[in-house]
Amino acid sequence: MRLHTTIAAMLMAVALAGCETSEQQQRAGTGALVGGAGGALVGQAIGRDTKSTLIGAGAGALLGAAVGSATTPQRRGQEMCRYQDRGGRIYTAPCDERYYNGNY
Repeated sequence: MRLHTTIAAMLMAVALAGCETSEQQQRAGTGALVGGAGGALVGQAIGRDTKSTLIGAGAGALLGAAVGSATTPQRRGQEMCRYQDRGGRIYTAPCDERYYNGNY
């Protein structure tokens, strides 16, 4: 029964992590949940006590959130390119399709 409660709590946390957040926040939240669960399992396997389980869960959650946040792919349009107008002035603006197609 305790296992079912734990699984239900984790599923609810995953569902709530996806509510009204950016993709980076979603990936960080999911990474924290997965890392925390994995860290708890490893901590329990190594230390065989509650303290080790909690330390493993905390460390896994931090590492999972960092990895999830860092591995968020960049979307098109976020990169800035430098352009030069006819008067010779240089300015920056979001990159256009030539940048993505390699025709720059």
